[in-house]
Amino acid sequence: MNSGKNHDVTEPARLGTTRLPDGRRLAWAEWGPPDGTAVLFCPGAATSRWLGFGGDAVEAAGIRLVSVDRPGLGDSDPDPGRTLVSWAEDVRHLAEARELWPLATVGFSQGAPFALALAAGGLVRAAAVVSGSDELAHPRFARTLEPPIRAMVDTTADDPDGAAASFADFGSADALWDVVIGTSHALDRAVYTDPVFERAFRRALREAFAQGPAGYARDTVLAMSRWPFDPARITVPVHLWYGEYDTSPVHSPDQGGSLARVMPGATRYLIPDAAGSLLWTHAEEILTTLVAAAKSPR
Repeated sequence: MNSGKNHDVTEPARLGTTRLPDGRRLAWAEWGPPDGTAVLFCPGAATSRWLGFGGDAVEAAGIRLVSVDRPGLGDSDPDPGRTLVSWAEDVRHLAEARELWPLATVGFSQGAPFALALAAGGLVRAAAVVSGSDELAHPRFARTLEPPIRAMVDTTADDPDGAAASFADFGSADALWDVVIGTSHALDRAVYTDPVFERAFRRALREAFAQGPAGYARDTVLAMSRWPFDPARITVPVHLWYGEYDTSPVHSPDQGGSLARVMPGATRYLIPDAAGSLLWTHAEEILTTLVAAAKSPR
């Protein structure tokens, strides 16, 4: 586990942007040694590169943690028609430009499909999904989604442009904060409302909406749609981390159970007496397990 001090939220060691082949800029933040083992972080919904995790653990473990603003969020230029596949191509260019190979990835909450897209695209040696969303539009969840989430999935399938407009109308830093606090277990609220953590989290939300809500809306459409890859074809190690008391309606309805059965390289960790804030309460364990898998001979 982490030390618990401010839930190991620290300022980035390095900030920058990388120019992609089409001229767009992709913004990133880094923690840990610049020559460390690279782990690319896919943050949750409408959360910018500014909110990291692991604190001092990344330095001690020799991990170069890289958080990236997805297109249209924070300081990354928009890419209105982007897909999970085009996101993987953006990361491929970033990894080449920043010399991130070999690479592992962590996807938190809505960042999960973005991390798994990197695994499906052959960009990473291992992946960790932490309190992750799932393929909510898959038929296996047809009868288990809560009604508001079921409605969002159905609307996205029937009218993705209309769904994007609806998500954009809702999207703001304060609205997202209220949703997180309103749907979280008491264990999570204790983390999120810690004064230092709350300040960092809310700043990351504000930064994410700096260009308006379109980037968040596009992310949410992608998260609510069928994935353009088959998880069964992901063969690299994938660690699925869930807390026993995770109450978020947009995380995996079965806490990664069915996803673990589909992916041949998956290992599922269901942590007792924990909830959705695992990324900050169990960061060291998550990172060291991931890096060990990434370094294992294949």
